[in-house]
Amino acid sequence: MKKEVKSVKGIKEIKKTILKKVYKKRKPWAHKDDFGRLLIIGGSKRYSGSPSFNALAAMAAYRSGVDIVEVVAPERAANIIASFSPDMITYPLKGNYVAKKHLKTLLEESKNKTAFVIGGGLERNTETLYVVREFLRKIKIPGVIDADAIYAIGPRMDLSNFVFTPHAYEFFVLTGKKLKRNLALKEKIKIIWSEAKKLNTTILLKGNVDIISDGKQIAINKTGTPYMTVGGTGDTLAGILGSLIAQKNSLFDSACAAAYINGKAGELTQRKASLTATDLIEKISEIVDKAG
Repeated sequence: MKKEVKSVKGIKEIKKTILKKVYKKRKPWAHKDDFGRLLIIGGSKRYSGSPSFNALAAMAAYRSGVDIVEVVAPERAANIIASFSPDMITYPLKGNYVAKKHLKTLLEESKNKTAFVIGGGLERNTETLYVVREFLRKIKIPGVIDADAIYAIGPRMDLSNFVFTPHAYEFFVLTGKKLKRNLALKEKIKIIWSEAKKLNTTILLKGNVDIISDGKQIAINKTGTPYMTVGGTGDTLAGILGSLIAQKNSLFDSACAAAYINGKAGELTQRKASLTATDLIEKISEIVDKAG
């Protein structure tokens, strides 16, 4: 694998030094709103876990990161999420899923935010995907497009202000390109770079080696364990990433740092088959604290 990596020109492996780049030393007179506000949109009557993990991971990252995290979700999911921590702000939407009547609210809630995360637990009914598509067409702040929101992407959309966080199948949904399990790393890297360039966006492909590209730069991340296949670890990644973007780091640097932090948190749990996303969240602050 190391030989394959070296054969790709311009690639870099993400190291601990990325933390210093995204968590800069604060001035003594720093105050609330200097470090951003994150909006998380997700959930449905059936699913509350994904946006919960988004928010909890962002909160773990905002122990020295983003100032405010707000979750907008259908009311059952929003009420469950609100019960997890008094640090979280939630806005309940009437109904069982995100619908057309909610688009105005989503855009209103985004007005005082500096980044967003969308997709976790939304489900993929036609109306919800329509709302996601319209939200992305109209939104002016940068953000993370994950999970179900990836299915909403349509032609002639400006994707330059977004980071996509697909696994291999979601990458196929986004690009039409299949990534075979036995495909050499250097070939995967070329495909990710090419598709990011074509779409004029940033892609963080999740895998045993994460690949990040904005069509210009390419990086790989090797932190993590094979036990992070458990549900929720992709949601924690999206939450960390949203937190970093909200602090006005570049999309590419944010993606690199988020991949590193999420994987390293998985390693620090020292758990194997018993690993859960909650275990991982508990380790994020240890990594972030060492960055300062």
